[in-house]
Amino acid sequence: MDYRLLGNSGTSVSTLTLGTMTFGSEADEPTSHAMIDAFVEAGGTLIDTADVYSGNESERIIGRWLADHPTEAQQVVIATKGRFPQGDGPNDVGLSRRHLARALDASLDRLGVETIDLYQMHAWDALTPIEETLRFLDDAVSAGKIGSYGFSNYLGYQITKAVYEAKAHGWAPPVTLQPQYNLLVRDIEHEVVPACLDAGIGLLPWSPLAGGWLSGKYQRDQAPTGATRLGENPQRGMEAWEARNNDERTWAVLDAVSAAADAHEASRSQVALAWLLAQSAVTSVILGARTVEQLRDNLGAADLVLGADELAALDKASAPRIDDYPYGTAGVAQRERKITGGR
Repeated sequence: MDYRLLGNSGTSVSTLTLGTMTFGSEADEPTSHAMIDAFVEAGGTLIDTADVYSGNESERIIGRWLADHPTEAQQVVIATKGRFPQGDGPNDVGLSRRHLARALDASLDRLGVETIDLYQMHAWDALTPIEETLRFLDDAVSAGKIGSYGFSNYLGYQITKAVYEAKAHGWAPPVTLQPQYNLLVRDIEHEVVPACLDAGIGLLPWSPLAGGWLSGKYQRDQAPTGATRLGENPQRGMEAWEARNNDERTWAVLDAVSAAADAHEASRSQVALAWLLAQSAVTSVILGARTVEQLRDNLGAADLVLGADELAALDKASAPRIDDYPYGTAGVAQRERKITGGR
């Protein structure tokens, strides 16, 4: 396992992160604890959760593991999130000081720790002034309740606004962003990735296997049935499945993944994860497994290094569509005219 700095902080974390959204739902507590054991044994250090995962149970399961493993817990970096409803009241949601203060204390209690290493805003809040959120986070850092903070599912302008508001007030800066990012979903490269690179913010991609598509789980024109990532109801999410199934780009990407996997005698999942690890803005990739076997396979990506030709083939097959202004041909033409002095 390799290690990288957590964005622009001085904290070192493993390049693979244990995501725990399945804890307490798709994975019971013994299975969840076995996954943490396997992850730590492989050299993993960053464990990511959220207060809404499995109705708070994910944090409790992690907290009980930490209590039972005091020595190993010293090396673990804990990340959680706040923002979504924790009650029925009007102030039980959002990024206000009132809600975050209660949500943070509740997460600290469930995890059984004095400090959360990385506290993340789970999504943008258009109602709360960003200064209120950032001032709370700076106060939480000063109080020792959190080590650093980051965001999840933010747009490029939202990231940049937060970065410069924090800088203007002398508050602690954000260090990470959790976006959806994988070989089938690369749209963040238009604005979000440049904003993060500009600010020194590290990416922690979620859904690195695109809901199982990049693992080879789905076959062309064979609709999923029964218990899948789409749920127990085979009709749930079928519209999204059909859109991806009918997109030739999907199968071009899967062909490129399969070719690299065959060349390395690796799994498709490992190739998809290794591609993400090769992206310059990525700090650590979040693994979301339901079983220890799935997790062990994913952990194999830590030892897989793709060649330049393989990365180029994957890049070409998965290139994000940029047909429209300002990113497509019209935008390129305008930038070229500007460079040459035209309009």
